[in-house]
Amino acid sequence: MIASNDMTTTAKRTWLAQACGAALLSAFCASTAWSQTLTAVMASKVTVLDPVLTASHQTRNHAYMIYDTLLATDAENHVRPQMADKWEISADGKTYTFTLRDGLKWHDGTPVKAEDCVASIQRWAQQDKMARQIMPLVASMNVVDDKTFTIVLKEPVDILPALAKPSGLPAFMMPKRVAQTPATQAITDYTGSGPFKFVQAEYKPGVKAVYAKNTDYVPRNEAPSGTAGGKVVKVDRVEWVNMADAMTALNALQNGEVDYMETVPYDLTPMVEGNKDLTLRVLDKMGYQPMYRFNQLQKPFNDKQIRQAAMYAIGQEDILKAQVGNPAYYKVCGAVFGCGMPYASEIRADMIVPSNIAKAKELLKQSKYDGAPVVILQATDIAMASAIPVVMAQQLRQAGFNVSLQAMDFMTMLSRRANRDTTDKGGWSIFMTTWHMSEIADPLRNYGVSANGDQSWFGWPTVPAVEALRGEFLTAQTDARRKEIADKLQDVILDEGVVVPLGQINAVAAYRNTLKGVLEAPAPVFWNISKTGK
Repeated sequence: MIASNDMTTTAKRTWLAQACGAALLSAFCASTAWSQTLTAVMASKVTVLDPVLTASHQTRNHAYMIYDTLLATDAENHVRPQMADKWEISADGKTYTFTLRDGLKWHDGTPVKAEDCVASIQRWAQQDKMARQIMPLVASMNVVDDKTFTIVLKEPVDILPALAKPSGLPAFMMPKRVAQTPATQAITDYTGSGPFKFVQAEYKPGVKAVYAKNTDYVPRNEAPSGTAGGKVVKVDRVEWVNMADAMTALNALQNGEVDYMETVPYDLTPMVEGNKDLTLRVLDKMGYQPMYRFNQLQKPFNDKQIRQAAMYAIGQEDILKAQVGNPAYYKVCGAVFGCGMPYASEIRADMIVPSNIAKAKELLKQSKYDGAPVVILQATDIAMASAIPVVMAQQLRQAGFNVSLQAMDFMTMLSRRANRDTTDKGGWSIFMTTWHMSEIADPLRNYGVSANGDQSWFGWPTVPAVEALRGEFLTAQTDARRKEIADKLQDVILDEGVVVPLGQINAVAAYRNTLKGVLEAPAPVFWNISKTGK
């Protein structure tokens, strides 16, 4: 009878319940009777497992599964304790004292200690953009006892946003032995303290990543909010499977073969809207900022006036309409540091929001542009951005630019943008990418605003005024002063064409209605989600 294929579902459940009662907590019952798996198709495959080595969102998402952070950012963009129980700031603003909360354990069962956190912060700070600006002002980091450590500064600086930021390179905590790995070398030990454990034996790079519930994890008591609050895991396993074709993934979602799809292409959203078994939802309300950078080392964009001509030519509405289509998922925005964010500004927005071909032609004529080729790099395999360079090229041609749109995959684009040579030797003129809003929200974390020449991010602008203002922002003591500096920065940045935002877009997720408790957050998170059935 037990082996019969005709055994009813009710009979099976009854037999399993009796068997489990007899066997108590046997591995058979745990894995066979009650194991519950949530299967997700993520936007891209996870291939880098070290969250210090890359700002890749896929790696960040992986890290949120298995690691935890000292601090976190809630849905209202406030800094909250996460692994920390509390922090204290000295009267002079130079000493931060952090105390860890009770119940923290690494996945190997050993307790999380202050020395682990110090080592983790030291490794992370070698790669993170915000941290690298703060570290020259750090006098020391000191372990007080197993649960307490201090960060002592040479002058008052607010370090909490860097430790709490949800994206870019979040400050994930690792055991000291792992954190002592050189920051330029990939870790091979994936022991964390987060709500899931990485099942390394089942990991197939580019195919599947598996995470098991960490039964020893002690969540905070607060309700989840953003990346803060209680991380209560309600399923036994989460499996991320890679499906390169979006239609294949959507069919699998509709058929119940998968439970969750991180990003639904905008042109496929009507298929989800009409399905009563699925929910289509913007889970990340902050969204993304598409942006572009000029190569300022080579012609034609080593000329400021020609950069400005291009900025007037390129307009956001046509670009966003072509890329997204549905205005519910995009908006025009002239703010370098994001609309709806603390340092939003419309200074010089008239240069970059509308397409002003007449003004662009006028500036080109004044500059005596000689027809030098404008090479635009287009990553065709990034669904959120692949159409944007096409429209940019059209607008620039209308203004009189000689444009070469060069299509390639994303990894090739990453390699090409590092080439500083002329366009006839593999160089480039414009590349665009997208950043999460939390990654561009201020002058310290925003890679695109760097303007220190050879040490700058790709494009290599040299604008001393930008770097001076960023330094002032770092040490500013009031919100009002920081806003004043950010406004000055927007003015200089757009005048010089250091970086140009292209509005804001929201990604759309879909999941089966058998899932409950799916959270809105700046990264896809899998705690708090329950599932009906297996």
